[in-house]
Amino acid sequence: MTFFAKAALCAAVFAIALPTVTIAIPTEAHAATSSGTASYYGKRFHGRMTANGERFNMNAMTAAHKSLPFGTKVKVTNTKNGRSVVVRINDRGPFVGRRVIDLSRGAAAALDMVNDGLAKVTMEIM
Repeated sequence: MTFFAKAALCAAVFAIALPTVTIAIPTEAHAATSSGTASYYGKRFHGRMTANGERFNMNAMTAAHKSLPFGTKVKVTNTKNGRSVVVRINDRGPFVGRRVIDLSRGAAAALDMVNDGLAKVTMEIM
């Protein structure tokens, strides 16, 4: 075996032996806690398909977020009254203004924000 063949073989074995390391760098969009304005959606979208392929249930504890992975659990707290609810991200949005999360009507009712339509909230990834 030539020198170059041995070197290539050693390099191949060395490359296979090294583990792959992935480093996750948190971004502001996926920070552990954040705050902003929440809205809700309900009857008009009830029964329609969400971005993750399930049917939207306006009474479920679900929400739409622009970038969090589907299935992420988020604790949402209404800063006006201190009420909290844990929702599961199953859709994309909101796409209006500077809103940070779109809650199902059920989650909005739990936060006592249905009459106002919008609420200042804090969000914590569970």
